[in-house]
Amino acid sequence: MCLGIPGQVVEKVDGYGGQLALIDVMGTHRRVNIGMLEDADQDELAAGDWVLIHMGFVVERVDQQGADKALAGLEMMGRPRDTRLRRRFVVHGVVQGVGFRPFVYVTATELGLTGSVANDAGGVVIEVEGAPAALDELSRRLRGQAPPLAIVTSVETEELEVRGGTGFRIGASHAAERPRTLASPDVATCEDCLRELVDPDDRRYRHPFITCTNCGPRFTIITTLPYDRSATTMAEFEMCPVCRAEYEEPSDRRFHAQPVACQDCGPRLELLVPGAESATGEQALHGARAALRSGAVVAVKGLGGYHLACDASNEEAVAELRRRKRRGDKPFAVMAADLAVAAELVTIDAAEQGLLTGARRPVVLLARRTEADQLIGDSVAPGNPDLGVMLPYTPLHTLLFGIDGDEPGPRTLVMTSGNLGGEPIVSDDADALTRLAPLADAWLRHDRPIAVPCDDSVVRVVDGVELAVRRSRGYAPLPMALPFEVAPTLAVGADLKSTCCVAEGRYAWLSQHVGDMDDLATVQAFGAAEQHLELLTGVAPDQLVADAHPGYRSSAWAHARSGGRPVQTVQHHHAHVAAVMGEHGMDGSEPVIGVSFDGTGYGPDGAVWGGEALIADYKGFGRFAHLAYVPLAGGDVSVQRPYRMALSHLRAAGIEWDETLPCVDACPPAERDVLAHQLDTGLGCVPTSSMGRLFDAVASLVGVRHVVDYEAQAAIELEGLVRTAGPVDGYGFELGEPADQGLVYDAAPVIRAIVADLRAGTAATTVAARFHAGVADLVRDLAVLARERTGLGTVVLSGGVFQNVVLLRRVRAALHDEGMTVLVPSQLPPNDGGLAFGQVLVAAGG
Repeated sequence: MCLGIPGQVVEKVDGYGGQLALIDVMGTHRRVNIGMLEDADQDELAAGDWVLIHMGFVVERVDQQGADKALAGLEMMGRPRDTRLRRRFVVHGVVQGVGFRPFVYVTATELGLTGSVANDAGGVVIEVEGAPAALDELSRRLRGQAPPLAIVTSVETEELEVRGGTGFRIGASHAAERPRTLASPDVATCEDCLRELVDPDDRRYRHPFITCTNCGPRFTIITTLPYDRSATTMAEFEMCPVCRAEYEEPSDRRFHAQPVACQDCGPRLELLVPGAESATGEQALHGARAALRSGAVVAVKGLGGYHLACDASNEEAVAELRRRKRRGDKPFAVMAADLAVAAELVTIDAAEQGLLTGARRPVVLLARRTEADQLIGDSVAPGNPDLGVMLPYTPLHTLLFGIDGDEPGPRTLVMTSGNLGGEPIVSDDADALTRLAPLADAWLRHDRPIAVPCDDSVVRVVDGVELAVRRSRGYAPLPMALPFEVAPTLAVGADLKSTCCVAEGRYAWLSQHVGDMDDLATVQAFGAAEQHLELLTGVAPDQLVADAHPGYRSSAWAHARSGGRPVQTVQHHHAHVAAVMGEHGMDGSEPVIGVSFDGTGYGPDGAVWGGEALIADYKGFGRFAHLAYVPLAGGDVSVQRPYRMALSHLRAAGIEWDETLPCVDACPPAERDVLAHQLDTGLGCVPTSSMGRLFDAVASLVGVRHVVDYEAQAAIELEGLVRTAGPVDGYGFELGEPADQGLVYDAAPVIRAIVADLRAGTAATTVAARFHAGVADLVRDLAVLARERTGLGTVVLSGGVFQNVVLLRRVRAALHDEGMTVLVPSQLPPNDGGLAFGQVLVAAGG
């Protein structure tokens, strides 16, 4: 679509064979919407064509004479061709109590707009300020992308005087509700600042901390609210007279931009190399680039913590970083110098490009090109079909790669969290010098403190829709709309991919990603994140919610800090299903068929659940079906060694442990004897219905992965085989008679069929594809059966197994073919990173 920009001439390459010049002449045409320019019309336009735009809509085409006249009229009116604007929108219809205010906040923040949103007797009133194009895009989204339960009947628009500022406020919807001033996430460097960064005539040329009202640090520098410079870590940097003048000038792009600074008054760069004198400013940048070129590992201080960086094309450097971090084969993220470099490594569609180049700049998981192996080291992401790629999102990143006149740095950098595996990201400068000493050869740092540690977010795109994998920088602390009112609540999630969530009224706020609660440092980081979230939101929880697992550290943390407040527990998979229901605005008036597949979740019967089909709403759930139990021997040992789960499934299927099978051969004879004794006697075993463990077992059966270095490694590599496979028939699970806890579907026939195929010489790729197809067919069959017995037609897919793109696509297509409504996570991860949101909803709904 082509959108007009009020008072501005824009030359924009739209991919239709030429540049389109768009002119908006507000006030010179009657207020009618003749229609946006459709794709078919765009194809007819050529370079140099002019169209007249009014309120973001195409009114008519004009010739060059008409364009000149329109421009002259604008200049006579005294309107600059490129200016910051402020606009009020009044939205009418069903727009209260449906999550419209947080939708506006999230959208405005994404577009770099500031202002407020509130309800009044007539609807929702929005006042926003920012770039004209962003205001027009907000206008379009208000009409076309409102929350699912909203019905927009009309939108009134009014131009206002510019006020400036960088905050956003959600006003009260009724007298009893407190208005809230909300903190923005950190925002990637905008195009205007990037142009100034590389312009030798600009006063901020090469300034590593250039920012404006449209970009830069927000969440990670806030110490308290209301959001003002004195309440950020920029408070100690007194503005120079020139910056102060910009800050106070309403027409300036830096009007009330709290992080504003320049080379004279802003933060300073410093490069520390053991045994050498420290370097500052340009010399620090020069030294860091040289160190990276030479194969060194440099700890680079970013927005939310330190990265460990090295040249991604230098296999020796990457392998050394992997050894120092004790990371095993867990993939590293890669930062590419620009989009063109990224496109050499991975395939990128339009949706993925939008994420890579947008304001949030997450790590995007993308299918790697064959040629990538020649451009980056083998140790970057061994055995993985995807690469996690991001683009520079701070001016320091841009300068680290080098701009015109610089001796260039590497074109691709490994950018991994500055920590040892399992620990929280390092954000304190003194801490970085000690904790990262065994890992880094040099430190490129600055003197702007980080108030809140915040890791990079990770996302992927499935069928054109964003799917969060890790929600952190660029997303936290954006609120999620709740489908009903909740009391002030704190939910603490689970032990893996830990996040917490505070909620009150119709809003919930999830923390940034904290990590796995395996050590004291992570537990302490979790507590700090929770306290900061309470500070930013003003929520004072009067109840806590935790996972029902009695051994989870997160649950113990909640009980230890309850202070007499009630602590409610929620079953793991019920919370997974509820999180997706809540994300899609379901009010709980009708249950759903919830399919929750993951690795571990504590069941009420004491078993390890993970292959569940539930009939659920917020108030409760029933277990409609589950994977037949097999013994999980030795707990985490069998998670780390998939061959043990393969042997357990073989035993359950009645198949001898033949050493010609890869999984049997992988298990040392002495361990095999002990494992056989455990399975025979039940010693040290717990029953599990985990689909995640079944994927592990099959990965070992076909010889893909017998021992893992990180969570889901075996399943990821098994999925990688299927990416190149053609259509196949799936293996069939056996559906048993109803039991006390619902139907039982047995994997034993699948295991027997896999073994038969392997002994017949069937390729591992085909076996993996047949297994994926069989699981997808199983979900379809269970959903259809559940619909027949309950009359329900909405299916929720949740749990970490549905991060598998091959499986998710096939399941969703199969369910759609059956005429069912399918809800999948998007804003929140399907893994445990979104669990706390579901816990809030179950606690309130019950």
